Amino acid sequence: MSTTVPAPDTVAFCADLVRSHDFSRYAATLFAPAAERRALLALYAFNVEIVRVRDQVSQPLPGEIRLQWWTDMLSGHIHGSAEGNPVAAELLRAIRDFDLPVEPLSLLADEHQFDLYNDPMPTMAALEGYLAATCSALFELAARIMVSPSEAGEHMARHAGLAQGIVQVIANLPRDAAHRQLFLPQQLLASHDCNMEDVFAGRETPNLRAVLDQLAGEAQQHLATASSLLAEVPASARPAFLPLSQVRADLKRLSQPGRNPFTPQSSSRLRTLWTLWRASRSREFTK
Repeated sequence: MSTTVPAPDTVAFCADLVRSHDFSRYAATLFAPAAERRALLALYAFNVEIVRVRDQVSQPLPGEIRLQWWTDMLSGHIHGSAEGNPVAAELLRAIRDFDLPVEPLSLLADEHQFDLYNDPMPTMAALEGYLAATCSALFELAARIMVSPSEAGEHMARHAGLAQGIVQVIANLPRDAAHRQLFLPQQLLASHDCNMEDVFAGRETPNLRAVLDQLAGEAQQHLATASSLLAEVPASARPAFLPLSQVRADLKRLSQPGRNPFTPQSSSRLRTLWTLWRASRSREFTK
């Protein structure tokens, strides 16, 4: 007598993956309708898989092979193994159901090849290009899941992603410095006479503080621009931008005077849920 092995619950797999590795985005999906939530979880699970490659390999080449698998899958060159991958299966479903463009998804995977090497980020423009192709792309694709694309949504997504990405660079400094990887632009370090080796050694200096203050100021400007554009975005699309409320809270926490930039600080899950719930009930997101 043969037994049938049930197919894995691809929706639950994606939800668990995002909940474990990207709780802020996971919590934001709780405020979206069921069909859109499934697609959002697929999108965010894909992002988790791409971002995690860096920590799953010890050499760049295996990482490039993993990233290439995703770009090949998105281009239709992989079939059987894609169907057996729960994240790929859910992502392909989201692409089909919501007519998502494949190009920005492939570009997101390509852009994260930078993570596999210890090359420093050269300029502020290079950092913004990296964040636009990663964080901003996620916001824009999430908005497309919620509502038809619009110029206002695309404009807001760019600034939202830049704000979120810069805040992540500041927050991830302890981990990145320990790996001798630097997302702080060399151009910015040089302008404040900040020594890269001091950063890798975890030395808190006035020069580094000046670099981080300038970055925080850039993030604040992008956050203000994104917030000012929210009213132009259809109300049904605004849940896609709920993570901005956590970006605002994180930026405030990371900008506190006297904070050691090499001491990891993260918001609790309960606080994250509270932050997103309050934002979802605010006039900013409902009117």
